[in-house]
Amino acid sequence: MKRILAILMAAALILSFAGCAKADKSVSTDGSTSMEKVIGALGEAFSQKSGATFTYNPTGSGSGITAVLEGRCDIGLSSRSLKDSEKESGLTETVLALDGIAIIVNPENTVSDLSLEDIAKIYTGQITNWADVGGADGQIVVIGREAGSGTRDGFESITGTKDSCVYRQELTSTGDVITTVAGNPNAIGYASLASVKDTVKALTVGGVAPTEDTVKDGSYVVQRPFVLVTKADTKLSATAQAFFDFATSAEASGIISAAGAVPLA
Repeated sequence: MKRILAILMAAALILSFAGCAKADKSVSTDGSTSMEKVIGALGEAFSQKSGATFTYNPTGSGSGITAVLEGRCDIGLSSRSLKDSEKESGLTETVLALDGIAIIVNPENTVSDLSLEDIAKIYTGQITNWADVGGADGQIVVIGREAGSGTRDGFESITGTKDSCVYRQELTSTGDVITTVAGNPNAIGYASLASVKDTVKALTVGGVAPTEDTVKDGSYVVQRPFVLVTKADTKLSATAQAFFDFATSAEASGIISAAGAVPLA
């Protein structure tokens, strides 16, 4: 009986170690939908390099920050800097890259440039017709992101419109904003430069186009950071740490650039 018990305990121990080893060969991320192209490309490259399983849950910056705080993922993803209260709760931010926030309109729209002041007035309802900014007559349909979105937080902070925007629609992902603007000739929206498709037109802001170079040199002012969020008092698993080190290394710079963002490494 003792021998059988010992065998069962040994088997359980082996299975436990196997489970831990399997779990340790995975890394989970959660957060910003704007970081989808960048984090997806990095995750794919890391998986090919290491053989590890990589997962990304596109829930939005606020949800990703909460997920890492509650221990539901290894690394949170935020397209805004952490607030002081979030840092005080034990979270640490590492800026992975910079990203321009493109101001997008339907390709049929004849407007090609807006000043930062014009953008602010459009989003706060002071300018309501495209004819007032050099376009054709038509009521402007203001599209934005939901509360808690890092893109929204960045856009409103830069334009000085926080808590003052008059949205027609508040959408839950970058992709939804792009799709909605692409389908409405009078719509205006904002989206991560890394995610912009040819179904919409990115405006110049004050005469400056949103590109990797203008984001890097600061001349394109509507920009924000892509941030990796971790818990200061919790050590990452070996695989999660390996992904973190890879993502922030010079080796990953080309991958980040190809995905449309500006690497800092």
